[in-house]
Amino acid sequence: MVTIRQERRGDIPAREALLNDAFGETRFAKASERLREGRRPADGISLVATEHGRVVGTVRLWHVTAGRGRHALLLGPLAVAADARKRGIGTALMQRALRLARTQGHAAVLLVGDAPYYGRFGFSAEKTGALWLPGPCDRHRLLACELAPGSLDGASGLVAASRPPQSGLSKLVTRFGRRHRGRVPQTA
Repeated sequence: MVTIRQERRGDIPAREALLNDAFGETRFAKASERLREGRRPADGISLVATEHGRVVGTVRLWHVTAGRGRHALLLGPLAVAADARKRGIGTALMQRALRLARTQGHAAVLLVGDAPYYGRFGFSAEKTGALWLPGPCDRHRLLACELAPGSLDGASGLVAASRPPQSGLSKLVTRFGRRHRGRVPQTA
């Protein structure tokens, strides 16, 4: 049975391994990664799907601005283990994440992804044409879902992280995780 719950600190190595399997090292070169780099995800909207104690899916949301002064969340990455796909786990993660974002009072969610997949959750490129990311991105893949109708009317400008990067030990751990792709250091 698959359970969706809040991500825990102990899930991090399994989540990183899942993301590496799903996206490889190219995930660190994506423009959306610039918005996540060294930052903490939005409180209460980092989810994992587990089955028999194993992390088989993950999704996180991050605080961003959709142009000047327009608060939003950035969704991603969403990933499901190869052997757990086609069972509705990604759909369940998306639905739960959007419901939590709405419940917390967030007005809009952005993501970079395939419109045919994300369209069923209310995402489209209709209101993202005047927005851009900090780096290369296929503009037709920048999608948005308004949780509050009209929240992205007239949105334009740079999509930027709205929370400062972590410092100190957290930043070191983030860098270590990238270099070692989810491997956890062993202690004596």
